[in-house]
Amino acid sequence: MVAKEVIDQPIINPKSLKQVILNLLNAPTTLSTTLDALPVGNALDNAESFSLSSYVSPVGSDPVGIEPENEILSPPSSCPTRARLVAKGFTQEYGIDYEETFVLVARLTSIHILITIATAKGWKLFRMDVKNAFVNGDLTEEVYMQPPPGLEYPPNKVCHLKRPLYSLKQVPRAWFPKFSTTINEFGFTSSPYDTALFIRKTNHGMVLLLLYVDDMIITRDDMSGIHDVKQFLSHKFEMKDLGVLSYFLGLEVTSSDDGYLFSQTKYASDLIFKAGLIDSKVAFTPFEPNVRLTPMDDIDYVVHVVSQFMATPRSTHYVAVLRIIRYIKGTIFHGLHFSTHSSLELHAYFDADWVKDFNDHKSVTGYCLFLGDSLISWHSKKQPVPSHSSTEAEYQALGDTISELLNLCWLLKDMGVPQPPATDLYYDNQSAMQIAHNDIFHERTKHIKVDYHFVRHHVAQGIVHLVLIGSADQQADLFTKAHFHGRFHTLVSKLKLVSSQPP
Repeated sequence: MVAKEVIDQPIINPKSLKQVILNLLNAPTTLSTTLDALPVGNALDNAESFSLSSYVSPVGSDPVGIEPENEILSPPSSCPTRARLVAKGFTQEYGIDYEETFVLVARLTSIHILITIATAKGWKLFRMDVKNAFVNGDLTEEVYMQPPPGLEYPPNKVCHLKRPLYSLKQVPRAWFPKFSTTINEFGFTSSPYDTALFIRKTNHGMVLLLLYVDDMIITRDDMSGIHDVKQFLSHKFEMKDLGVLSYFLGLEVTSSDDGYLFSQTKYASDLIFKAGLIDSKVAFTPFEPNVRLTPMDDIDYVVHVVSQFMATPRSTHYVAVLRIIRYIKGTIFHGLHFSTHSSLELHAYFDADWVKDFNDHKSVTGYCLFLGDSLISWHSKKQPVPSHSSTEAEYQALGDTISELLNLCWLLKDMGVPQPPATDLYYDNQSAMQIAHNDIFHERTKHIKVDYHFVRHHVAQGIVHLVLIGSADQQADLFTKAHFHGRFHTLVSKLKLVSSQPP
C-alpha cells in the first residue's frame, strides 16, 4: 500500500510514528512512503512491539538511540523512497549489548545443486521474498531504546523492545531461527549439511526450499505442494511472490528448452563502468602465464592471486586487475549452463601446483566438482603450509577435494539424489594414488599432516574411486595456474561456460 503525504509545514503534535518520520526527514513537498516498509510505523505503534520501562543502566551500556532513514529505492519499484525508523546500532558494544551477529545463509554450491536437480527433473523454480524480514525475529537480549522523538512519553522512561528494529547488531541473526522454527511447523526439516536448505517429504513428493537471508527458491515436482507452501508462508509473514525464478543474488536466470543459464551481465557491466574501461579493448585470458606478482570459476584463480595484495597494492597489481576486468568485458554475456539432459551423478577433478607462490613457497590447490554435466563447486586456494614435494602438494589437494565431495554426497542424499557407492575422482599424479593406496611408504609420508590420511580410509572403503587421467584432460588445472589462450579456452569450455549473447 502506497501513500503520499504533502508536507508544506511540520506536523504539529504528531499522533503517529509515521508523522514523526515525515517531520524528522525534512522531506520535500511530496514524500512517497511505502506503509508496509515502515516496520516501526506499523509495529511500534502497538503494545506488542515495546513497553515503557524504567531503566537501570548496566556498566558501559546506554539505551540505543533511534533515527529516521529515507532510502531511495531502485526501479522497478512504484515508490521512489522508503521511510523508516532505525536503531543507532553503531553505538552498541560487543559483549555488552549483543553477542553473535553471524547469519546463516545457503551455500552457493547448494544453490547450484538445487538448480541442477530441478533442471534435470523438469521441476519449475519459484522465488519468494520476505518483506522486512529482520523485524520478524525474536530478541533474546534485553534491548532498551530511547523513545522516538516527537512523541510525548512519561519522564525517565525508555522503550523496552519486544520486537527487533532495523540496524540493531543482533537483528540479522535473530531472523533465521524465527524462520526455521516457523517453516518446521509445516513439516520441513533443515538439512544437517546445509542449515539453510529445508526439505519436506510427503506421500506426494518432496519440496525443497533454499533460504538466503530473506530470499528463497522453492521447487518440487508437484505444483499444488508449492502452492501450499506459498500460502503457509504468506499467512506467517508478509511475503512477496516473485513468480518463476529469473533473478537471484545478482545472478540473472534465463530458461530455455535445454536448461537454465546463470549469468551476471548487469553486475559485470556495472563493474566495467566503475573501472572506467569504456573502450573496446578486451583480454582473451584473465592473466598472463609465467607472470609472478610480488608484495611490491574461469577467473577464480587470478582473483585469488591479486586479492593477496589488497593491503599494499602496487602498479603491477593494478595492471593485473585491469586485465581481469578486460577479460570480463570480453565475456560479459557468458554464463554457467545447467542442462536438462544432465545426469545426476557426482564426479570431481583435483590438481595442485607445487610452490606456486615464490613469496611463501606455498602450493595452490584447485578442484572442481560436477553433477552430471553441470559445474556445482570449484575452489582455488593456497595450501596452509608449504609442501616438501609435488606429491605432498597433490595429496593435500586430494584431501581437500574428498572433504568437499563427502559433504556433497551427504547433501545430495538429503535432497533425494543418492550417489553410487564409489564416486569417481580424476587426478593426474601417480605418486598421490600410490600413497592413498599403500601404507608402507613411511619415509615418504611421515611428514604429511595426519588429518590428510583420512584419504586412505575412504579409498579403502570404496567411497572414492581414483581415476588416473592425462594432464591434458585435467579440468582442475584451470584453478591452479594461468594458461595461454588456446589451453585456457579449452578448459573453460569443459566447465560448461557458454555465451548467452543476444542476436
